Amino acid sequence: MSGRAHPAGERPLAWARRCGVVLGVLASTLSPPALAGTQREEDLSDAVRAALRATLAQASEAPPTNAAPTDPAQAAWLQRVHPLFTRELQKRRGAGTPGRMAHELDAPGLRLDFLRTVWYESRRAGLDPDLVLGLIEVESGWRKFAVSHAGARGYMQVMPFWPRVLAQGDPASLFDLQVNLRFGCVILRHYLSLEKGDLALALGRYNGSRGQWAYPQAVLAAQKKWAQAGP
Repeated sequence: MSGRAHPAGERPLAWARRCGVVLGVLASTLSPPALAGTQREEDLSDAVRAALRATLAQASEAPPTNAAPTDPAQAAWLQRVHPLFTRELQKRRGAGTPGRMAHELDAPGLRLDFLRTVWYESRRAGLDPDLVLGLIEVESGWRKFAVSHAGARGYMQVMPFWPRVLAQGDPASLFDLQVNLRFGCVILRHYLSLEKGDLALALGRYNGSRGQWAYPQAVLAAQKKWAQAGP
């Protein structure tokens, strides 16, 4: 991801474990603070833990590539959201302080790689890509190396206990694009199941603010913005 393919034969999670130390060092030097809540570590039954592990590991459609999308729905979504996404990143860069590093997604190829991965991991988990893109906007401002005060990491601000509980992995792997989105989407789908499909409660649980409405409202407003985006 991030414009680079994983080594042949390696799954994204295994590859990210190997490069976790390097990613962690980069994050410590490059990350602006992120605004995120605190996902709470919950006791999971063996059955739930096994199901989540299987969902993280299972393969489905082909992973994202830099080739033109063959799925008409994906192509239409990219055409719809990419122009607004580019404008939003330009606004964030323009509002930065002098000397601040450029946004990680400034390069057009990285933006497309990111959006293709959002589409892939969202659909894989049965989620709306507009919802996931809006959640990332609220959680991290689309920053790959974002770290919250509570230690949540990456685009979807996944807490570091999740790799330990579900994959016996290095939390630094959460700075890999596909690994972070894989965990984030699987966790959000899990919370939707726990909340019997109530999206507002699931979002609150994801953010560690269940029962408070400011965060769900912010994510749902961002989802609506992306759903209404046009070229």
